[in-house]
Amino acid sequence: MESYDIVIIGGGVAGLVCASGAAQFGARVALVDKARLGGDCLWAGCVPTKRLVRSALVASLVRRSSEFGILTGGMRVDFPAVMASMREVQKKIGVRDDPERFRKMGVEVIFGDGAFIDGATFEVGGRALSGRKFLIATGSGPVMPPVPGLKEARPLTNITALELAELPGSIAILGAGPIGMEFAQIFARLGSRVTMILRHDQVLPREDRELSGRLKKVFEAEGIKIEVDTEVVDVKREGGKVVINAMSESVPKRYETDEVMVAIGRAPNVKGLGLEAAGVEYDERKGIKVDRTLRTTNRRIYAAGDVVGPYLFTHVAEYHAGIVLSNALFPFMKRKADYSVVPWTTFTDPEFARVGMTEKEAVAESGSGVAVYRHEFSDNDRAVVEGEGAGMIKLVCGKKQRILGAHILGPGAGELLAEYVLAMKTGTPVTKISRSIHVYPTVSQGLKRAADEYYREKIFGAGWFPAFARWLVKRKRRD
Repeated sequence: MESYDIVIIGGGVAGLVCASGAAQFGARVALVDKARLGGDCLWAGCVPTKRLVRSALVASLVRRSSEFGILTGGMRVDFPAVMASMREVQKKIGVRDDPERFRKMGVEVIFGDGAFIDGATFEVGGRALSGRKFLIATGSGPVMPPVPGLKEARPLTNITALELAELPGSIAILGAGPIGMEFAQIFARLGSRVTMILRHDQVLPREDRELSGRLKKVFEAEGIKIEVDTEVVDVKREGGKVVINAMSESVPKRYETDEVMVAIGRAPNVKGLGLEAAGVEYDERKGIKVDRTLRTTNRRIYAAGDVVGPYLFTHVAEYHAGIVLSNALFPFMKRKADYSVVPWTTFTDPEFARVGMTEKEAVAESGSGVAVYRHEFSDNDRAVVEGEGAGMIKLVCGKKQRILGAHILGPGAGELLAEYVLAMKTGTPVTKISRSIHVYPTVSQGLKRAADEYYREKIFGAGWFPAFARWLVKRKRRD
């Protein structure tokens, strides 16, 4: 039996951050992963897909170069070279996740499949690891819907799509969440004919409907076909093609493509871990049950990242790791997870960033005391200069002009969102953002312009104040 202060199961962001921190505090740490460190973010998520997003953006800009007076004389996408550049970026960033780096910190890195054999022991490769505390950070994986013939048709996922050697001439993507939207634009801009098939009537169905509708129009303008309210009946391969039969408003539809990709969501990786033997409650769809300190139903076992939810983002996994590190090693601290201000971004072009409630959610919760302020990027000089005038900033505010939600569809939206995140976290009202000087000409000036709408409505809108202001101005003029 080998004893450790903390045994970490899963070498993704949550596991790595916790392992590094614990080792620096002098704890004896074991880090277990099936095959390699880095997790989904490095190998099948953030890192490779954002490189592909960048490659696709470059291709789009080259096609648009005549807008800027630059004539390129044609363009050709070298798909194998695109994928090779993606792998080079993985290699560069993956240096930080090298097992030897963690071993030098004093972390015992172990590879192999393992499972709990009781509430205090994890067995892997014939080794029994005893831990004063444990962290389960096994992440999540793509969901495969129970559509007849789909599994046999060998559909792509966010994992296998990154292993393609050739660009598909055509591809159908099932689902229009963040993963589906990003891959749809990547494939389309690199040269595939893309059809998106979704059961909902809205792309990015969890986002603000007004802005997601605008993004849908951007995609359609780029030649991406989007089929809404469409239910897939069955899928099969015929003569080298994938045939998808579907129904839309009782009308049968048939799609024929080179490949089909599934992007309908993700599920927590909880199978095969021996959670029952460890006394850890879980749900195969929702993940491992934890309290606000991220402790499971077994007092010595914590869980973090996608396997817990409710937000499947790398930055939330990193946030979780800090909480577990404090609570597992210094239990008197009792840090609790706070999800009141959680930002995220879908890395389409334009980007779609969001924090807090949508307008619909805010009205449902707060009633008539909700105010909405908008600013069009077509009115932002820097965005127009750079040919990025599509999109909008939308602020949802409540009492005392506190921000309840912020939604940005536009250039660099993920970067712009940070100012609103800080405002929400500190309770800063939009009036203070409006009164803050923002550099001209920058896209970030749009953040102030959206906040300015509060004063514009107050001064020029309905009510007693506009009439009073006009009377006061006239009186001053007479004086």
